[in-house]
Amino acid sequence: MNTIPDLRGTLTQTRSLADLTWLRVGGPADWLYQPADPDDLALFLRELAPGVPVFPMGVGSNLIVRDGGIRGVVIRLGRGFNSIECDGDRVIAGAAALDAHVARRAAESGLDLTFLRTIPGSIGGAVRMNAGCYGTYVADHLVEVQAITRDGRAVTLPAADLQLGYRSSTLPPGWVLTRAIFRADPGDPQALAARMEDQLARRDATQPTRERSAGSTFRNPAGFSSTGREDDSHELKAWKLIEDAGLRGHRLGGAQMSEKHPNFLINTGTATAADLESLGELVRARVRETSGHELLWEVVRIGDPLPDP
Repeated sequence: MNTIPDLRGTLTQTRSLADLTWLRVGGPADWLYQPADPDDLALFLRELAPGVPVFPMGVGSNLIVRDGGIRGVVIRLGRGFNSIECDGDRVIAGAAALDAHVARRAAESGLDLTFLRTIPGSIGGAVRMNAGCYGTYVADHLVEVQAITRDGRAVTLPAADLQLGYRSSTLPPGWVLTRAIFRADPGDPQALAARMEDQLARRDATQPTRERSAGSTFRNPAGFSSTGREDDSHELKAWKLIEDAGLRGHRLGGAQMSEKHPNFLINTGTATAADLESLGELVRARVRETSGHELLWEVVRIGDPLPDP
């Protein structure tokens, strides 16, 4: 692995991932590669043995890495992938750019991507998961993306090719998004800034933003269109099903369902990945028993558990 010539990025063996995730749990990756730029990433993937698994990782905002770590290579994009440009009605953002930064930069240019302001994470993850907030989704604005394939080819894909659905896309495993282009409606910068401040206030009033969490834990079991837009005729919300199952504030080890918002799984300070995932599975089982509804994980879980003692 470390004999690949001419790499300009940083390749680290047996790298703990706990400090790279918002939940602060998880074991090591066999290898962590932080490429310098898209050309460097393409070279790395071309030279990497085809059988080695690749997992692209953003800022770890929606992720549980299991305690045994990840076999293969984790790709984490950095400064070479975080540019933000505004051109006419287009916003061009690197995959490592934070969603909040893109929303603010767009607003300063009089472009409305305010829905991104309160979404945790980076643009690559937002596109891959068709992130949304306040009734607006990535699918509503995405024009095209650029990516590096698992075999190291640079490709450009129109948004339609990703088949964006509710918290999902069809981007192939091992492909790494590098850039996204959005179309945005015009708006007054001051009005857009005020809207984002209101969104932040509402979020902070209802969500445990000062706790170690990974955002919403489970998807809402409601109806959605093919573009991932929630059907307002469906009232079911994951938090309400968890509340009705009596699990607001429920704890297991160092993991807890938030008292403030029961669909937020938090690390109280001593949780392991096993605590968090086990509590999540307990919630799913209890909700199934009490309501008949099947909660699906929104938080991505990856890696191997530790072997039983």
